[in-house]
Amino acid sequence: MAEFLTAAALVLVVLAAVGLIWLLRAPSVVERMMAVQLAGTAGTGVALLLAIAQGMDAIIDVALVLAVLAAFGAAALASAAGTPSS
Repeated sequence: MAEFLTAAALVLVVLAAVGLIWLLRAPSVVERMMAVQLAGTAGTGVALLLAIAQGMDAIIDVALVLAVLAAFGAAALASAAGTPSS
């Protein structure tokens, strides 16, 4: 079971890398923020898969913190995007 979860984490890393390469080339700030969200979501998924595969409960806390930071980043961008620049 651990080998399957580790392989799933590797596939998730590869897919996230492809998505990040595509999104980071985008000219829009919103599309770049989507890259940050993708990194946060993929990082959370990888951390959770590896935590379960290796039986390390402390990594679950790291994954949850990463998910919260990604959500705060999206909220900060939404707040900044709504404010007109002077």
